[in-house]
Amino acid sequence: MNIWVDSDACPLVIREILIKAAIRTGIRLTFIANHPIKVPALANIKSFQVAKGFDVADNEIVLRCQAGDLIITSDIPLAAEVIEKGALALSPRGELFNQGNIGARLNMRDFMDSMRETLQASGASQGGPPPLGKSDRMAFANQLDRYLTKIKA
Repeated sequence: MNIWVDSDACPLVIREILIKAAIRTGIRLTFIANHPIKVPALANIKSFQVAKGFDVADNEIVLRCQAGDLIITSDIPLAAEVIEKGALALSPRGELFNQGNIGARLNMRDFMDSMRETLQASGASQGGPPPLGKSDRMAFANQLDRYLTKIKA
């Protein structure tokens, strides 16, 4: 089992939680990004840098992941692709994506994209997602612990 991290937009606090969990459990953890990511010099924790470009890191994760792996990403289309391969996807906010909910999340993403385009065309200002809060970090850590407990059993 591996944990793959879509690191280009992964918050530092989430990377720290993942590193602590990998140190504690020995699970293989790989950060994939189009820029260097510093990681501890441990055999089970790696960083892999890909070329810059649209979806290059995502494509590398899809290529490398296997059934049972956990992918950390807030990218809904990437989550859908890894779920097709039998992996699970977990957002930095603690939302676990799986076969049962990914279709609805893709539909919502497409709807929100359409809304943003409409707002942009009308000149209305757009806000991004709220900052990662303490409850988000806790939700992420709890979901990660559930996954690690499940694969240990």
